Formats: sequence, structure tokens, C-alpha cells
Amino acid sequence: MIAVLGTTTAGTASAASADHRHGTLQRHADALLDQGAPGVLVEVDTPRGDVRVRSGHGNVDARTPVPWRAKFRIGSYTKTFVAATVLQLVGEGRLSLEDTVDRWLPGVVDGNGNDGTKITVRQLLQHTSGLPDFVGRMPELFLEDEFQRIRFRTVTPEQMVALAVQQAPNFAPGADWAYSNTGYILAGMIIERVTGHTWQHEVRTRIVEPLGLRDTSLPGTSPYLPRPHAVAYERFREKGLEADPADPRFGEPIDVTTYNPSFGGAAGDMISTTDDGNKFLKALVGGKVLRPAQLAEMTNTLRTPALDPAWPGARYGLGIMWIPNSCGGHWSHGGNIHGFMTRNGVSSDGTRSVMVSINTDSLVPKPDAPTPDKDVTVDLIDHALCGAA
Repeated sequence: MIAVLGTTTAGTASAASADHRHGTLQRHADALLDQGAPGVLVEVDTPRGDVRVRSGHGNVDARTPVPWRAKFRIGSYTKTFVAATVLQLVGEGRLSLEDTVDRWLPGVVDGNGNDGTKITVRQLLQHTSGLPDFVGRMPELFLEDEFQRIRFRTVTPEQMVALAVQQAPNFAPGADWAYSNTGYILAGMIIERVTGHTWQHEVRTRIVEPLGLRDTSLPGTSPYLPRPHAVAYERFREKGLEADPADPRFGEPIDVTTYNPSFGGAAGDMISTTDDGNKFLKALVGGKVLRPAQLAEMTNTLRTPALDPAWPGARYGLGIMWIPNSCGGHWSHGGNIHGFMTRNGVSSDGTRSVMVSINTDSLVPKPDAPTPDKDVTVDLIDHALCGAA
């Protein structure tokens, strides 16, 4: 299914080149349908203008496309906003990356070998804290009947951290790397302790409003997705977290457009658009969000082999990843949350960026689809950032 919206380019040769770029981008978007995407929306921001393509359906039953200006849940892309907010506070001298969790949240991280006196703010943002991921203690999020029962329930940050510390640490702080949403829940709590305001207020007033991200919102406990939007679909594994990866046995897609996203918290509870997502990426890498010293801290990366199956050679900084590509590499932080998958990238000079939104995060490939050996959007993003200008 082809639907392209792009900039007007003068000259026959330029127009032919633009058509080729659009066509290649469209083919990459179309290919995601074979991998199980109901619908796809892509926007590439270049020095010569924006290019947008879409494929599939925003509403499968009505057979309507994803709206061009669709709003969607960005999942863990939220972490980049939260890390930038923490780093602004660092730049203002209001806290340090070397402060311990216990310095700001005494007694909150304690039990079963978890010790907030030994974990730093830097380690929270870099996923080197060793803290278990609270998500693993919430099986109700991954079973269809259970999710339907609790989908409008509010979960507090304190409850999520308490779930995490029921488990032993994955490793001693700083000894290894493992992705943990718990670290960002704590980062949100620290923002509140330092400023006296919620992390949502600080992200809104420090980043969203100054950058003019008019279609970006922080819903908190509100279950609603602002219009226009695609229908969000989820296919639950019959055995949830206990499913065999080799035989997950997914159920049929259900509509999960509305639910209380508080379980995402500062680790994943924001809504945005492809246009706003690109604006933030470019502003961040372009030095318009952080002072040079703090941007240097954010982009000081650690090699993370655990990410190789999706992004070979990836490195993780503070709320942002460096991913090698065919033109050197790019900065990125994707996100998955019920009903949506977000992927993105921005060139190292901040001049070219791409956002991809898929209205499910539970991709079930068609039977004859090729098996991807990396994240399904890698080739699309590589073309968007490394293709001819």
C-alpha cells in the first residue's frame, strides 16, 4: 500500500531523485506489514524538507490509513526526555550524576541485596545500576484477560520500585549493563524530590514547551489518546511472560488504544508525533537542550553487547544509544508499550532525523515473511539517514 507525502523539488533530475527516495522509503515501510505491522507512519526530516510515508491501516476494520499527524504512545523514547531533564538539573548544580539514590530517596531502594547507598544517578540513567526490572514482576501486563481486568488501574512509582526490590540485583552497581525500567522510575522520583514538581511538569516546562512540541503530552494516569490517532493493537502471548520464545502462541489482536499508562511512568509514559519526535532529537543533538558539558555526559557511551541482536554494535549513553550504520552511525532511543512501537534516529550532526511509528508492539510476521536478523526498522532508518540527500 503506497501513500507518500513529501516536499516539492524543482528540476526534473531533482524530482526524479526525490521520487526514488520516496519509493525506497515506501518499500521499507511496506515491508513492515509482512513483519506484522497493522500500520506504519514514517517521517524523515532533512535539510531539504520533510518526507512522510505511510503503509497499512490505522484502523484495520475500517481499512483507513494511519493519520498523517497521528499521536501515539512513545514508550521508552520517554527516557531520553527524562535523562535530558536530569542532566539540565545537573548543569544547574542542583544534583550530581555521582549522587547516590539514597541521597535523594533514603530507604527507597533496600532489600534482597539492593542498596540505594551504592547506586548513583549516572547508573540509573545508563542501566548499570544492577536493579531488577519491575516489569518482570507484573505478569498481568502480558496476559490478555489480566490486562483487560487491570487496564485502568493506577500504579505508583513507589509500588513499581517495591516490586523491583523483591528480587535480588542482577549484578553489583557498575559491574555490568542490563536494561531496567526501574532506574528511570527512580530518576523521575529524584526529579520530583529535587524540584518539588512532578517529572511530568519538569519535562513539560523544560523541554516540551520551550521547543514548541505542541502535540507532545504527558498523560500520567489519563487513559485517552488525543486525536487524531491510529487504533493501537496488541496480540498477547497465551502464556504471557512464561511463553516459550520458540513457540509464543499469540492470541488475536485486540484494541488497546485506551488504558491507564501509569505503569510506564518516567520510563515510558509520553505521547508524541513523528514531527515532534524529530524536533526533539535534532534539538538535543544540536545542543539546544543541554549545555555542552551535559550533552557530552549524555553521549559518553558504553558498549552494550546485550543490544546486538537488535542493533549490532550498539552503545548506550545516558538515555540515548549510538547505533552504527552505513554512513557511520546515529543517535537513537526507541520505545515499546502496549499498542505502539516507536523507532527513530538522528545523524551525529543533528541535520537529519527519522521517526517511525507502528500501531502495535507485538509483531507476528506473516508465515512467508523473511526472518529478520535485527530490529525490523534497521534498514528503513539506515536509508532515511544515509540515503541520498
